[in-house]
Amino acid sequence: MEAAIQIVAGLMLLAIGGEGVVRGAVGVARRLGLSELLIGLTLVGFGTSTPELMTSIDAALSGSPGIALGNVLGSNIGNILLILAIVVLIRPLAVNPAAIGRDGTLVIAVSIALTAIALIFGELNRWIGALLVISLAFYLLAIWRIERSGGAAAHMHEAEGHTHDPVPQKLWQSALFALGGLGLLIWGADLLVEGAIVTARLAGVSETVIGLTIVAIGTSLPELVATLAAALKGRSDVAIGNIIGSNLYNILGILGVTALIQPITIPSDIGWVDWGALIGSACLLLAFAITGKRLTRLEGATLLVGYCAYVAFLIVR
Repeated sequence: MEAAIQIVAGLMLLAIGGEGVVRGAVGVARRLGLSELLIGLTLVGFGTSTPELMTSIDAALSGSPGIALGNVLGSNIGNILLILAIVVLIRPLAVNPAAIGRDGTLVIAVSIALTAIALIFGELNRWIGALLVISLAFYLLAIWRIERSGGAAAHMHEAEGHTHDPVPQKLWQSALFALGGLGLLIWGADLLVEGAIVTARLAGVSETVIGLTIVAIGTSLPELVATLAAALKGRSDVAIGNIIGSNLYNILGILGVTALIQPITIPSDIGWVDWGALIGSACLLLAFAITGKRLTRLEGATLLVGYCAYVAFLIVR
């Protein structure tokens, strides 16, 4: 019972803290004169992934690589097969293939690269972490330069900068929001990881399974809220872009920063099915996005069935 309370409390603190960090950071950025394009590309994208970041760092420092890595893999799989599926079932989404194709292809590429690194080296060391973070920095710089001159996704990224409006108007208020949110994130991540470890022991399952399911779904709830809100407002490009951007940040940013702080040994119970689900879900999203002008309810149902099958496999395993 106590572990369940820790998990629920941790998730609530992560959600509130993540929102506070994003709103505060965006408020500071606007006061400093940053463009909405840059804010959407960096602060909003990274900010919505802060729950995953703090949770993975806390888990890695606590000696729980299964939760640290499972959180990211499970979040990426769940973002597409669960969260996007739920949103599409509620409201089908129009798709701009030119805007989605580039970043969707990159998600597939980094997913394959992560799988290869994990299988070859068996760990994410600090050198690999640095490579992931540097790759994210180059990606953001390249995309910013392309979109600044009117690229296919320029309006999408600019709109992402407004997904967490309203923000504090005064600089000190924005700074207070960001710092307060960071404190809640640290507290929430600690509670969540402690609760997850205890739950795994009591349930007799591995920490990896808990990381891939309960922790991953919980830390992805902000993406569900943001994606559904964008879809209901008719901003399909922002809704899909939020999912793709989150998956990129999870692999390059969160795993990169976590590995820089504390190298992650690849748990032995993360196998081909897990890596296949990571890559396969990204391929499925891109295929649906570029073969039609909208994601339909049938495609959403297909994604959801895929997620149910994956979770069923984890339970049986």
